[in-house]
Amino acid sequence: MFENLRAYIEQRMGEYDAISEDRKKELERVSAYVRERLGQGKIARLTFICTHNSRRSHLSQIWAKIAAEHYGLEGVETFSGGTEGTAFNPRAVEALRRCGLAIVARNSDSSNPIYQVQSSVSRPAQECFSKVYDAPPNPVTDYCAVMTCTQADEACPVVMGCELRVPIRYEDPKVADDTPEESERYDERSRQICREMFYMMSVVQR
Repeated sequence: MFENLRAYIEQRMGEYDAISEDRKKELERVSAYVRERLGQGKIARLTFICTHNSRRSHLSQIWAKIAAEHYGLEGVETFSGGTEGTAFNPRAVEALRRCGLAIVARNSDSSNPIYQVQSSVSRPAQECFSKVYDAPPNPVTDYCAVMTCTQADEACPVVMGCELRVPIRYEDPKVADDTPEESERYDERSRQICREMFYMMSVVQR
């Protein structure tokens, strides 16, 4: 793992007490799903869903995968999608770079670039781009749907093909776009999501 990223994650792992008990209960529902699937020798697939698949769902997908790798949870696959596709927002990309991740756009001139996100030279990159939640490469059966925003949660009362649906909502950093607080708000949301995804994966091993 990249050294700056390792230091960032260690700080987030020291902040589990900042997660409310109610919030932990919701995260632990996903932990239980992952534990059960892995215990059965099956792949645990998590799809993080937000309206535009541009910010919170990508942050969740990326941090959840890094957390699973950190805790040695082989067989955890993470995905993200929206009720509609747009693009992985550059502000969220920059927030992740500030955490220590290496991110390269494979087709930066596209309206929906494909980003290669790496946490270590020894790990394959995660491929991230905006898509609807049931579009390839996302699973269409046997997965847990994690709803990361209120709008998507309410717009999709039924998520087809999922075995479990869990609302874990995050405030949209978009509210600070083009303001002096923009970077701070994106960094705050990335810290929260990182902290909670690492907590979630830590509980799998209990």
